[in-house]
This record gives sequence, structure tokens and C-alpha cells, in this order.
Amino acid sequence: MIRILLAEDEAAMRQYLARALERSGYAVTAVDRGTEAYALLQAGEHFDLLLTDIVMPEMDGIELSQKASMLCPEIKVMFITGFSAVSLRAGQSMPNAKILSKPFHLRDLVLEVERAFGTGSWSKHI
Repeated sequence: MIRILLAEDEAAMRQYLARALERSGYAVTAVDRGTEAYALLQAGEHFDLLLTDIVMPEMDGIELSQKASMLCPEIKVMFITGFSAVSLRAGQSMPNAKILSKPFHLRDLVLEVERAFGTGSWSKHI
């Protein structure tokens, strides 16, 4: 099963995204800040995808993704953000990462995750 580490500081958005991804068959560990996500990675937890908001307190998603990539070079990264200028910075910092701009439909999120892993079941779950 594909494991996703979700870092999103807004509680309602974090729960909404986690629920949608779990309904689509993914194992999701959701945390409210980059430092907590990084601690899980440092502890040796394995994740296939880091799905992170860019703007968060303590450690932003860009710094988190860079550190995560050093610890786990095989981890895929997907950013979510509501700020277009920030998404430009993210694209420059992590050129292979996918960036989803808020607002987006849950179908779009699940579709992008499926594209990243070559799966295709989103229409059955969302």
C-alpha cells in the first residue's frame, strides 16, 4: 500500500485531504507542521509520497521537502498552496515536484497521486 505523509497546518484541510486519500486506498499519516513530518522521517518511517502545504509555521514545505529528499531520495513530493508566488519558489527549489494550487477538487488531488504512482482508481472512490 502506498504510504503518504501529509503535512498541513490547517486542521480542517488536513482532515479533508486525509479522508479523501484514505477513501482512495492510500495509507495516510497526517501532521500539522513540517517539523513533525521531518521527525517521522528521521525516525525511519517509510513514506512513498510527501504531500505538504508550502506555508507552515516552524518549517515550511520547501525546507521540509529538501530535507526529506536528503533522508529519503526515493520519496515523491507534491506541494499544495494557496499562494502563486510561493508555488513559483517551490517549483524552482524542487523542479520534479508537483504543485497543486488551492482551491482544487479532491478528484484532482487523487488523480495527481495516481499519476505519480501509475495507479488509476480515483473515479470509484471520490
